[in-house]
Amino acid sequence: MDEQGVRINKYLSEAGVCSRREADRQIEAGAVTVDGVCARPGTRVLPGQTVCFQGRSVSQEEERILLAFHKPAGIVCTAEKREKNNVIDYIHYPKRIYPVGRLDKDSEGLLLLTNQGDLVNKIMRAGNMHEKEYLVTVNKPLTESFLRGMAGGVPLVELNATTRRCFVERIGKREFRIILTQGLNRQIRRMCEYFGYRVEKLVRVRIMNIELGSLKSGTYRNVTEEEYHELLRLTADSSSDPVMPAKKTGEKKR
Repeated sequence: MDEQGVRINKYLSEAGVCSRREADRQIEAGAVTVDGVCARPGTRVLPGQTVCFQGRSVSQEEERILLAFHKPAGIVCTAEKREKNNVIDYIHYPKRIYPVGRLDKDSEGLLLLTNQGDLVNKIMRAGNMHEKEYLVTVNKPLTESFLRGMAGGVPLVELNATTRRCFVERIGKREFRIILTQGLNRQIRRMCEYFGYRVEKLVRVRIMNIELGSLKSGTYRNVTEEEYHELLRLTADSSSDPVMPAKKTGEKKR
């Protein structure tokens, strides 16, 4: 830990307790103490100090965990225990981890899970322009006008947003590849619906430099050292400010 200390919200995030934004809420609610004293926004934790969250001692996780998981359709990207199909119970990993963003219940493919709050923020902030790649199957043959329209930016009135220009490539009669740098709510499905198409299958195959590859559905692997260091290089200049929470029609769910 830095001799100058670590801001309390960052400390809790890096300990895998919660996001920085949630930490700020818990601090305001008086649920966080440092050496027995209620923390305030901006409190810094110095080496040797004891942090408690809701009465329980918290220590920063020394082991850096980053998993690549092939999420099956039907599994929900949440740590919320009230959701019976939540991804954390499904994986049953022995240490505290949480998903990096979301992939909607009906979709499948690559999902990262980690205990590193800052890394989550760097990957997920739309402003950092990090790529995510998908293979999509729709209900009828593709047309050139559909492919051009998908690539050129699609107005999504229900989200009060227009999608960014993106890469789209036909790979079959009803299949295409798409690379996004943002994560609006069910974005690809909404984009297709705008042009009168329905998504029948959606698989995320890549997040930045990490690929799904041949990972079987329902299984996970540790990200390799090479992948991890390349991910750190790619996110080195990225903002780690907390991402805004998703609104009802907001971001980070496809």
